[in-house]
Amino acid sequence: MTIRHVAARAGVSPATVSRVFSHPDAVTLETRRRVLAAADDLKYAPHPVARSLARGRTGNIGVVVPDIAVAFSSVVVKAVAQRARQDDHALFVADSDDRAADEVRLARAMAQQVDGMLLLSPTMSDDDLRGLAADVPLVLINRQLDGVPAVLMTSATAAAHAVEHLHALGHRELVYLSGPANWSNAARRKAFEDTCAWLGLPATVLGPFEPTFSAGVRAADHVLAGAASGVLAYNDDVAVGVMSRLADRDVAVPGRVSVVGFDDTMLASMVTPHLSTVRLPMAAAGTVAVALLADVLRGDDVAARGPVELAAELVVRASSGPAPAAD
Repeated sequence: MTIRHVAARAGVSPATVSRVFSHPDAVTLETRRRVLAAADDLKYAPHPVARSLARGRTGNIGVVVPDIAVAFSSVVVKAVAQRARQDDHALFVADSDDRAADEVRLARAMAQQVDGMLLLSPTMSDDDLRGLAADVPLVLINRQLDGVPAVLMTSATAAAHAVEHLHALGHRELVYLSGPANWSNAARRKAFEDTCAWLGLPATVLGPFEPTFSAGVRAADHVLAGAASGVLAYNDDVAVGVMSRLADRDVAVPGRVSVVGFDDTMLASMVTPHLSTVRLPMAAAGTVAVALLADVLRGDDVAARGPVELAAELVVRASSGPAPAAD
């Protein structure tokens, strides 16, 4: 079925049918009704671009991530893409390479091409975020800012459980391998330090490190230079890098050093021993963020509801075990 069939049924020109779907305000109400009724009778569906123009929208949404190569970002983006496809949106993805200046530049450029945008663990300033939110409908993932809709993965409680888990296994010297300067790292570090203080343990923090396997390899030597027998890493990539380096140096995991990661990506089950880690609801966060953005685009006051909080949980596997016996 084509636009000409609709025009014939409605008794108008093909150009008028085109205007109904592209610039409806340029057509009288009565003519619009006749054309839409004809299109409905004939089961005619206009091209997606025409539908978008009729709504005054592009049909696109965007997401800016800190590093698409990191498993955390990949899982979230995959979930965002699946939900966007269900909602008939095209998805634009940009990678800031963990640089705040690039994040701002990419987000501002993308804002001109999309109906709305998601930012994953953004590191730009609050002022930059507010300026962006004034220009384009925006939802934050893993970052909180008053007045901007957000999906939070509440990892602080699970981070505290990880410290308590290592303490219960007899570890009395713990180290946190800090990640990039973002909201999630700050929450995890604070939970680590607060829980260590509550348990009467020294709280050693090393870093910041990039959230990558190679950074974990470098971090392992710093760990071994101290007395820590328990390690909590910013994410699974760093934790697996630590384990790889410890294996190269014939340091047993968990016999000599216990390692706990964050995220529960595929890496956690692929390494030997399997990695104890804090499981974050990454896919759920991506799905919920797209749903929130759809509400924003419909005109709902999503920010007034407050952030959506998704719980994390500690998953205990073989990389954490009893502390080594004192010599």
